[in-house]
Amino acid sequence: MILTGLDQLWVADITYIRLEEEFVYLAVILDAYSRRVIGWRLDDTLTDSLTIAALRMALSQRPVRPGLVHHSDRGVQYASGDYTQLLRNHHIGISMSRKGNPWDNAACESFMKTLKYEEVYRTEYRDLTDARSRIREFLEKVYNEKRLHSALGYLSPAHFERQLLSSAACREARV
Repeated sequence: MILTGLDQLWVADITYIRLEEEFVYLAVILDAYSRRVIGWRLDDTLTDSLTIAALRMALSQRPVRPGLVHHSDRGVQYASGDYTQLLRNHHIGISMSRKGNPWDNAACESFMKTLKYEEVYRTEYRDLTDARSRIREFLEKVYNEKRLHSALGYLSPAHFERQLLSSAACREARV
């Protein structure tokens, strides 16, 4: 896909995060154009309820535009009947990586690397509540609002989106 704007392609992935005595799992959904985290869920389960919660968050925060595609790997959480039905109910196209090809989801894999190096590996989480609080802070305040991306003209995802929306409003006002 050649992206020209927001809400054309959402990319999704799951990673694990180590706590003191257990692992928990983080599902995220990014807008591929702006790289903004638009949905996420951290929980102690790897069932599709994890990914469904992240998808519901994205759906509550973003418009579903005609032609929107959701891309993920072939994990059972993304291929489950409930998950794919939720996508279909919102008329979202379903795309999954080719078998054994991790490069198909490189944008989300790159985000996970950033998350691990800039937050997870630097923090010791006491429990799930502590991890949720700190991960929320990183995703919503640091990554979305402050972290600069060379591909976005050295803007944060949120600033990049605000600039896009402002430019679009200016164009509409002139018409």
